Amino acid sequence: MGYDAYGLPAEQYAIQTGTHPAVTTEKNINRYREQMDKIGFCYDWDREVRTCEPSYYKWTQWTFLQLFNSFYCNGCQKAQPISKLIARFEEKGTEGLNVAESKPLNFTSDEWKAMSEKQQQEVLMNYRLAYQAEAMVNWCPGLGTVLANDEVADGLSVRGGFPVERKSMKQWQLRITAYADRLLQGLETVAWSESVKDLQRNWIGKSMGASVIFKVEGKDIDLEVFTTRADTLFGTTFMVLAPEHELVKEITTPEQRAEVEEYITRTKNRSERERMAEVRKVSGAFTGAYGINPITGAKLPIWIADYVLMGYGTGAIMAVPAHDSRDFAFARHFNLPIIQVVKKPGTEATDPSTWEESFDAKEGELVNSGFLNGLTVKKAIERMIEELEKLGVGTGKTNYRLRDAIFSRQRYWGEPFPIYYKDGMPYAMDESKLPLELPAISEYKPTETGEPPLARAKNWVTEEGYPIETNTMPGFAGSSGYYFRYEDPHNDKEYFSREANDYWQNVDLYIGGAEHATGHLIYSRFWCKFLYDIGLSCKDEPFQRMINQGMIQGRSSFAYRANMEKLCEYGVWRLIKDNKLGVKFEKDFKDGRRRFDFFCPEKGILIEINRMGNLEKVAEPWQDYAAEKGYKLLLVPIVDVVNDYINGTDKVEQKIKDLVAGKEVPAFVEGEAYKGGRIYVSKNIPDREEFTDKVHVDINMISKPVINGEVCDVLDIEAFRAWRDDLHDAQFIFEKDDEGKDVYVCGMEIEKMSKSKFNVQNPDDLVEKYGADTLRLYEMFLGPLEQSKPWDVQGIEGTFRFVRKFWRLFHNENNEFCVRDEPATPPELKSLHKLIKKEEEGIESISFNTVVSAFMICVNELADLKCDKREVLEPMVIMISPYAPHIAEELWHLMGHETSVVNATFPVYDESKTVENSFNYPISFNGKMRFNMELPVTMSQDEVQAAVLAAPEAAKWIEGKQIRKVIYVPKKIVNIVIG
Repeated sequence: MGYDAYGLPAEQYAIQTGTHPAVTTEKNINRYREQMDKIGFCYDWDREVRTCEPSYYKWTQWTFLQLFNSFYCNGCQKAQPISKLIARFEEKGTEGLNVAESKPLNFTSDEWKAMSEKQQQEVLMNYRLAYQAEAMVNWCPGLGTVLANDEVADGLSVRGGFPVERKSMKQWQLRITAYADRLLQGLETVAWSESVKDLQRNWIGKSMGASVIFKVEGKDIDLEVFTTRADTLFGTTFMVLAPEHELVKEITTPEQRAEVEEYITRTKNRSERERMAEVRKVSGAFTGAYGINPITGAKLPIWIADYVLMGYGTGAIMAVPAHDSRDFAFARHFNLPIIQVVKKPGTEATDPSTWEESFDAKEGELVNSGFLNGLTVKKAIERMIEELEKLGVGTGKTNYRLRDAIFSRQRYWGEPFPIYYKDGMPYAMDESKLPLELPAISEYKPTETGEPPLARAKNWVTEEGYPIETNTMPGFAGSSGYYFRYEDPHNDKEYFSREANDYWQNVDLYIGGAEHATGHLIYSRFWCKFLYDIGLSCKDEPFQRMINQGMIQGRSSFAYRANMEKLCEYGVWRLIKDNKLGVKFEKDFKDGRRRFDFFCPEKGILIEINRMGNLEKVAEPWQDYAAEKGYKLLLVPIVDVVNDYINGTDKVEQKIKDLVAGKEVPAFVEGEAYKGGRIYVSKNIPDREEFTDKVHVDINMISKPVINGEVCDVLDIEAFRAWRDDLHDAQFIFEKDDEGKDVYVCGMEIEKMSKSKFNVQNPDDLVEKYGADTLRLYEMFLGPLEQSKPWDVQGIEGTFRFVRKFWRLFHNENNEFCVRDEPATPPELKSLHKLIKKEEEGIESISFNTVVSAFMICVNELADLKCDKREVLEPMVIMISPYAPHIAEELWHLMGHETSVVNATFPVYDESKTVENSFNYPISFNGKMRFNMELPVTMSQDEVQAAVLAAPEAAKWIEGKQIRKVIYVPKKIVNIVIG
């Protein structure tokens, strides 16, 4: 058992209460251990590990130092000591260098020797497997830290609902991309499901293609594009950069700067996952710059758009709208040219202006493509790469979607980095200084200047006075190699001994969810391969066989949190949609440098909603634009719209009506920035979906009254407000119950049972009511391990009845223990040995539900036989002990044993005991089954036919009829055809 003990919830609780995360973590571990003991889980507790203990994270820190002091040699396909690279630089510089790097560098040995120590360290950072570099991250100012993708939803932090923005920050990273090919190849050596392998293959995303250089017109700037379709260069009509591309500011013209900056601001808070999901939403901004097609010389307008991601390729694309669906939609939206360059063989090229969708052809014949005309796609790609390399404007290249892993967090509760800074450059601490323990600090939140919490630590410096890194490692640091520490948990001299590793090797069976495929499983495989490279691990794959267990599904409850921007936009939109004011408004009106929330062309009215309280400070650009165009302008603070919505007032509505009527209205209303608590909207409020985000609510706060004839999930408002500090000021928009009282009704869904979804069923309550053995049996009886299964407390009653029926086999009517030593009968032994076989098969195939089912059948059979024989019941106690250990242990001792049942030998299956001596045949006449008849299996067909026809039950069916044919299938059916 291991505890992955670093996490954001513990840190947030520490910030809110001042309680050290170690205190709450220890409390939670003790609680978890108590529950596991109560349920009867058996682990080797001598091997327990906790990622937050210095004796454990010493080796996480040690591994980080090895990564920092290593580079990856592409030639030998393994990690090597950085000292070898330094020796290489001193001898040859970068001549013939073939290693993993952040960017290509070129220098001679003399140039290397002439560099200062700082310059050399900067160069080495380009090659280290653990390195520092700028990276786009999910930055949450409200929490003061970087968040992982799964900690962000709809632009807000999952915990607290704080805004999250995409931001470039210097971060520690692991050069996992160096291992991309080996991570792909290793998948062929492990017994994992193809679905998980495919998830990893797609995540790694190996693509064969070309790197193409486009010059930017009028500037000494090269734009590098990676494409898998070099054959379509003749069809490129524009270029698109990711909004966060480093060259956007440099190439944007002054005329387009305001529009580009506004677009970047609007898109920076959206994650790459959200941007990829919105395939139909087209948006973008023109930079004013043009790229030059290196083959045709054509000028290509350069746009920015959020459908292009920095996480893949170079963050820049050559757009070929005729043959890419997203490029096609973008070109149609912004009226950009479309040129067909691939056609189906035997057809003619057509006018793309008549197309309804792009022709995304991976096979075909080239047209309108100069020297490529008539070639197949495959041949054209090869020919174009040859031409690019000949002209020196491109080269063939293998690209990966996989990005290096961001390995630092601006949190307190995590492993400290064993890194100090000299002259602004990071240096590795000596291994003798490990573990570098977390220091005590006064507060657990970031400093007032935005530095990580560790910056609060006193004397957080080395003995020499050098400052120590203030970021901490992420949660996956400790969980990437825990399985190695199980092998040798008390070794304080090394991570684990080679002797222990040679004995245990890699994990035989890993049971875990498919959701880990693109996170933990990738990181763990990388960690293992690195340790293999440096000679520690005897295997380069950590988990040989893997089974994805199905999710236990629970009933989740949701509150609906108003998204303030959406609420305000909706609050105004509901007034002006459907022409209710007698004039039509446009949404998201954009003209050149400015974008407004609403515009009425007929009346020349502009409306802009803004979060700022003092609008005088931000109003000038809008006012200048309105004056220039001769428009009327209304700037509305968010607080006014929110208050109108909550209180049913019409302050904003009246001002819009006055504008439409031609009355004079001030350009802006001086108000406060919205500072109220989050608004939560009850389930059945009209149009709720327009402006709310779903938030999980702890199911323990829910009651289930009947409202309008329907059982509803009603939220305990006060419990909700007391749940977390960020909810204390929550406001609610209610609905009415049957008595006219205000109630807040939550939504519900069946989804994965998880702590993060607050829909977990407390096992203590079930153990208290039914016993731990019933809980264990029910969980295994729910269905196949790999399938998701809904949790239903009603279903546990049947398992509870089975446990009591099993107990009664060993007791008489007076509930006195009564097991006899008389020999068992053949039917009793037959029932036992069928169970032995079924359990052996079920355990080997990890089909526990079939074993529980077999136990239920066997107990029913033995109850009918009134079996009370030790010869049958004692083996059953041994067999049920892995499933129901508590009742098994009790019965084992009642049978007179002094040692534990877990030390008993598993019963041996005897096939002779299960041989069927007879078969209960269904007897049919003209295909319709009329009765059953038990007959010996040794009877011949003639004997069976004679016995059936002589049976009293057959007389009424054959009386006066002619027997035309008897169909006999041994141990299946007897069918008599009569006429």
